[in-house]
Amino acid sequence: MQKTSDQSRDDQNAAPGSFDGKSGLVLVTGVSGAGRTTTLKILEDFGFDAVDNLPLRMLSALVPSDCHPDRPIAIGLDIRTRDFGVDQFVEIVERLRKQTGMVPMMIYVDAETSVLQRRFTETRRPHPLSHDRPLVDAIEHEKRLMAPIAATADMRIDTSRMKSAELRKILQDQFDIGENEGMAIFVKSFSFRQGVPAEADLVFDVRFLRNPHYDPELRLLTGMNDRVGKYIEEDPDFSGFVTRLKAMLEPILPRYAQEGKSYLTIAIGCTGGQHRSVYIARILNDWIADLGYDTHLGHRDKPDEPASGE
Repeated sequence: MQKTSDQSRDDQNAAPGSFDGKSGLVLVTGVSGAGRTTTLKILEDFGFDAVDNLPLRMLSALVPSDCHPDRPIAIGLDIRTRDFGVDQFVEIVERLRKQTGMVPMMIYVDAETSVLQRRFTETRRPHPLSHDRPLVDAIEHEKRLMAPIAATADMRIDTSRMKSAELRKILQDQFDIGENEGMAIFVKSFSFRQGVPAEADLVFDVRFLRNPHYDPELRLLTGMNDRVGKYIEEDPDFSGFVTRLKAMLEPILPRYAQEGKSYLTIAIGCTGGQHRSVYIARILNDWIADLGYDTHLGHRDKPDEPASGE
């Protein structure tokens, strides 16, 4: 089952309960620093028996073909695992998938190179492949090595701009854990300068609205401030845009839910991710919540607002 990086978001949107519980086995892998350990800890909180850095040669022995555990098992493996080999890993997983009663699911966690570089620099942890090469080269080399595994993953998660709470929600919905609250909707503001969020399902550009950045009294504030909101609402096209945006979204949101999506991300972007996108995201989030959806508001690139600006 071949998948490209452009398909990662569709993988993350797999319907709750799409995991086949006949084997109760989840394999968690990915590039170093992308969140494999965090993913394992979350699954452990969900009741999985979590095993990390299991030697590859022991994988088949731990999960024989007639394995039907009372508790699901999550196993973490990556390039740091003893005797790890990409070809051997792919071969073992394919063999497990063909065994009677064995339907393992593979989760692959990834992140942008610049994000991984920052994480390793901040934690001062050495990259497992950085012995004889610069950090960026080591990260890119690992991505190339792991590409065959990423291509066979059942679920790929990009953690570049993802908080642990959002990752937890994604896994909770994927494995249908807890009460079924229906489709969760994440409304997120962002800066086009920093790139469109990789996890976005729907993207709306609000850079056409009047920009508070050019008002000296509003420049340091954000779209969380009512003065900024009032300034944006004075744009003659503001009201019509918001009305039409809601009219477009209202009939399609339930259709996404009917298609089995466990969550949907709506991204609102402006130039700096500080004023217009933040305010529109606030309005949209409140409106969607009033429709009865489980909403989560986030601002990826919003700076902290100075206390004096309130």
